[in-house]
Amino acid sequence: MNAQPARTAIVLGASGSVGQALLAEIERNPQFSHVIVIARRPMGSHTSASAKVVERLVPDMQPQALQQAVVDALTVCDGEAVGFSVMGVGAGTARLSLAEHRAVDVDLNAAFARGLQVSGRVRHLAFMSAIGADIRAKATGSGAAGMPRYCRVKGEAEEAVCRQGLDVVSIFRPSVIIGSAHTPGALAAALSLLSPLLPARYRPIRTTEIAQAMVAAARATPGQSAVYDYADMKALIAGAA
Repeated sequence: MNAQPARTAIVLGASGSVGQALLAEIERNPQFSHVIVIARRPMGSHTSASAKVVERLVPDMQPQALQQAVVDALTVCDGEAVGFSVMGVGAGTARLSLAEHRAVDVDLNAAFARGLQVSGRVRHLAFMSAIGADIRAKATGSGAAGMPRYCRVKGEAEEAVCRQGLDVVSIFRPSVIIGSAHTPGALAAALSLLSPLLPARYRPIRTTEIAQAMVAAARATPGQSAVYDYADMKALIAGAA
């Protein structure tokens, strides 16, 4: 049997709770021989000393600078590359204006996807959004997680990355994330107990499970773009076992 050609993973948002789990999952996966982490500042203790991982810093994390950094990083890579983004504001969206929230979740993710496409090395982006993402939701009111304005921004982010010309975008929509620094422990514990009673798409999911599902979806380029909620992510994990 011929060995699989080397594949590169390029990751945006690796410093967050899901990002750290994703980075660890990619590092463990033998399909990926190289991992490029795009970050504003050095990851420090958030990343391993693995020779697989290379950090590309973008201190001025603005769309044009991010896009160019992605293109430059991929230019020197051999073989196929896969994009992964778990970039998002995280906690504190209620304190942001709509423009401030869009500047991160929409503009930076669009720039990342555009850089992947311009590089000519990437066909597939695995992108984490959130349950309830809806481009038609109201843009007024609180921007707190789960509120209409939050869902509107997440919907806009999904639309923005899908518009950049990549062949396939796999969108992951978790509900409450267990293991996230932004999820209170009491809430995570309560929802875990209630999970069997909740509609499947609203069940809480662990950071490690999101990571496993995203990497499972990237084993081979999917035939088409798709949206994955809780049940779909669990199915991806089971299929990769």
